Amino acid sequence: MSRINTNVQSLIAQRVLNQNNNSLNTSLERLSTGLRINRGKDDPAGLIASENLRKEMTATTSAIGNAERADQVVNIAEGGLQEVSGLLTELQGLLTTSANTAGLSDAEKAANQLQVDSILQTIDRIAGATSFQGTKLLNGNFDYQTDNVAASVETYRVNGAKLDGNDLNVDVIVTQSAQQAGLFLSLGGGIDLGGAQGSTFTIEITGALGSRELSFASGTSLADVVNTINTFTEVTGVEAAVGTGSGSGGVTLRSDKYGSDQFVRVQIVSDANFTATNAGSGIFNFEATDTNAIDGATVRAFNSTAASNGVRDAGQDIAATINGVQATARGRTIRVNTDFLDVEMTIAAAQATQRGSIQAFDITAGGADFQLAGQVDIAGKVSLGIQDVSTRKLGRFDTSGEGNFRRLDDLGSGKSLNVVDGDLSNAQNVVASAIEEVSSLRGRLGAFQRNTIGATIRSLNIGLENTNAANSVIRDTDFASETASLTRGQILSAAATNTLSLANSQPQAVLQLLG
Repeated sequence: MSRINTNVQSLIAQRVLNQNNNSLNTSLERLSTGLRINRGKDDPAGLIASENLRKEMTATTSAIGNAERADQVVNIAEGGLQEVSGLLTELQGLLTTSANTAGLSDAEKAANQLQVDSILQTIDRIAGATSFQGTKLLNGNFDYQTDNVAASVETYRVNGAKLDGNDLNVDVIVTQSAQQAGLFLSLGGGIDLGGAQGSTFTIEITGALGSRELSFASGTSLADVVNTINTFTEVTGVEAAVGTGSGSGGVTLRSDKYGSDQFVRVQIVSDANFTATNAGSGIFNFEATDTNAIDGATVRAFNSTAASNGVRDAGQDIAATINGVQATARGRTIRVNTDFLDVEMTIAAAQATQRGSIQAFDITAGGADFQLAGQVDIAGKVSLGIQDVSTRKLGRFDTSGEGNFRRLDDLGSGKSLNVVDGDLSNAQNVVASAIEEVSSLRGRLGAFQRNTIGATIRSLNIGLENTNAANSVIRDTDFASETASLTRGQILSAAATNTLSLANSQPQAVLQLLG
């Protein structure tokens, strides 16, 4: 059948040619741009997935930059702290030199004090000058602000806290009391050796710091025994008091600090027949549930083998939770270190020695916040507290054990801990405390750099690589496949063009029918 008005074969050839040309153009576009998805119609679902991945890549790249910037900030702070640490070490040496009073002239002491004043001024200058883009780093600008501090919190430090715009309440529950090591020496009204001449009641007292052997002659009062023992408290770590209540007629020995690393040991070197003339005398423990009550069942007579071998009692660390997290403890000091809260505090003796709850303080603001994740939320934020390292804040030390705190600036001229005529022993304690505080801060910053920032940068880089790979699979052109498609399209397009030419010439055969 031959018709010329409608050339169906030509229409088919035209349609196929257009399809082949479109396919060829798509291949050319993909090969020229390197992208498999150039517009939404290429792959709607793939485009959505690719855009989400590109969003994550951008956020991750910014997070890597944030981490690197955080490392730079901490580097600057560390540089300032390193200088402060060196100055404190030099200050420690000046104190030791100045303590050699018999070998120093007044002029030398005054010269040493000038050096001390210069060091204190330099520390304050470093604290005020260390900055990053104008933001002070060591003057307390990045320390945490607190409110409603309980009287039972003797000292505290906030190393890190994530705040979501509201105050963070820090609550403590004491589950186990802190205890001093303690023993009781039942001596009656004093040392009574039955009038024996030349004999001495000799004991060895040992504590966490060391030991001393002490001898007492007959007639020595309880007060004199206590004073003698307390003379060596700084050497032994053991303090004494005349017993009261059920302990009257004896001497109470206790470690001067709390904790499981504290102990009191008493060894009877010579009882000098003390037991024979003093019924009920000996060494007693205190009751486990009441450290102020003597446990009468634990008596070891002064002339017993147990007493001559030595009787020992150890202290006990406090146990507590902070905001529901079990705290690590040493003596009366507790600490928690979590991703959301890092605090350390020392509980006053009255509250640390009994179980109960304490509303410690509220954290209201402050800290240095670093965004180290692509997702901007509290989980992706790391908070770090950098304390004030000026001399009025460093070296907090109780010089009397009764809340008489001194700080580094008390070593200045004319103040109580100056090196000319001040208390050099407590001055050294203050400097040692300052060195410990600065070292602790440097350690925290170093751990933040090495572990938090270092691990974060490595993790983010790996995540960025994998996200890029995932996006490439979805969006980029597979050149091997696409060049094959291009070749196929070229051949089909050429074939369709020839076919269209044949289809267009086919109706001319009708002319033969017309003669």
